[in-house]
Amino acid sequence: MYVGRVIAGLSGSAGSLAALRYAAAMARTEGAELIPVLAWMPPGGDLADRRFPCQELRVAWRKGAEDRLWGAISLAIGGPPDDVEFSPRLVRGEPGEVLCALAVQPGDILVIGTGRRGPGRLLGSSVSRYCLAHALCPVVAVPPSDLAVHVHGVHGWRLLHRAQPEDADLHAADV
Repeated sequence: MYVGRVIAGLSGSAGSLAALRYAAAMARTEGAELIPVLAWMPPGGDLADRRFPCQELRVAWRKGAEDRLWGAISLAIGGPPDDVEFSPRLVRGEPGEVLCALAVQPGDILVIGTGRRGPGRLLGSSVSRYCLAHALCPVVAVPPSDLAVHVHGVHGWRLLHRAQPEDADLHAADV
């Protein structure tokens, strides 16, 4: 199968970083162009932006999204690779729609993170489900790492390190 472009969806999450690492390895193996994509929306969405337009805020939001894009590239693969053609994209829009709209050429492969496993995944939006249902090209869904499965940011750390009921009784006796 011919692979011309490997498009990786980025959000800065642990799953998207794993997807970019996988996409970079695939691009190297296939001699393909690597295109990391970060889709962004203004806080409150397009409706809030249209109701109360502010050019300074738009510039700040875009700059924040650009910083997230380059930060994720740096964390995942250490910066722009020298050994493959590299064309990062920053696109305003809903992530699933943006990724599916970009991955339409013959030879495109879309690489996405699957998000976290477990009951918490039901509460969030699922870009991966959208892409799997709507993409016109092959989609590679990269599962999260073991670390991402067990710790979900600050809240996950707090849940893992909270005092157990028997520990609470011991600390109460010390007081």
